[in-house]
Amino acid sequence: MTQTVGEIVAKDYRTAQVFKNHKIDFCCRGNRSLEEVALKNNLSVDVLFSELKAVTEQTSGDNIDFKSWPLDLLVDYIEKKHHRYVEKQSTVLKQYLDKLCRVHGEKHPELFEIKELFNASAGELASHMKKEELILFPFVRKMVESQQTGKDLSAPGFGSVANPICTMMDEHDNEGVRFRTIAKLSNDYTPPADACSTYKVTYSLLQEFEDDLHRHIHLENNILFTKASALEKELTAVA
Repeated sequence: MTQTVGEIVAKDYRTAQVFKNHKIDFCCRGNRSLEEVALKNNLSVDVLFSELKAVTEQTSGDNIDFKSWPLDLLVDYIEKKHHRYVEKQSTVLKQYLDKLCRVHGEKHPELFEIKELFNASAGELASHMKKEELILFPFVRKMVESQQTGKDLSAPGFGSVANPICTMMDEHDNEGVRFRTIAKLSNDYTPPADACSTYKVTYSLLQEFEDDLHRHIHLENNILFTKASALEKELTAVA
């Protein structure tokens, strides 16, 4: 199989669960081959391939073909679904983590580090999403309009779309690292034996937040950014 991990997931998102099960990063580091990740994680590539094949052969209506979506529809979806989710859940999780640290911090000091990491992530993601909404996404919409109408595409102030994309991908990497640390500190979001209901809910919400972030980054790194770069080349060639 010559496809990268990111391309495999972009074709069928159900395969993401296979990579999650083996702790393989398919979003931030989706540019690696199946052979490369198998070797890195001391796995059999044949076993990985068979697991992926089993998933893709299942009959399910849950797999959305985002690769076929127009780019302007994709940025609208990312903004309305994933950006709004991050904004809403960041506030909720900050409150829960504050409470956990007050009540359980003495016995579970790792909560203070988890809280610090999450707060840093929430702040960075807020800035990151704003840059996408004000700079990158509007240009993507302009490229789609130019393709559809033949209207001239004025050169953006940032030069090529590759420049903001590079910045966004670097920032995605930073969040990937941060959440891997949160997962490790929380024992993969497993509450301790003395956890109260709030503790359990907080860990569940943190895991949900990470899952959403993985899908969010995957849609951008492996689909949106790739297609936006290709469209810019197409429009530049025509011009």
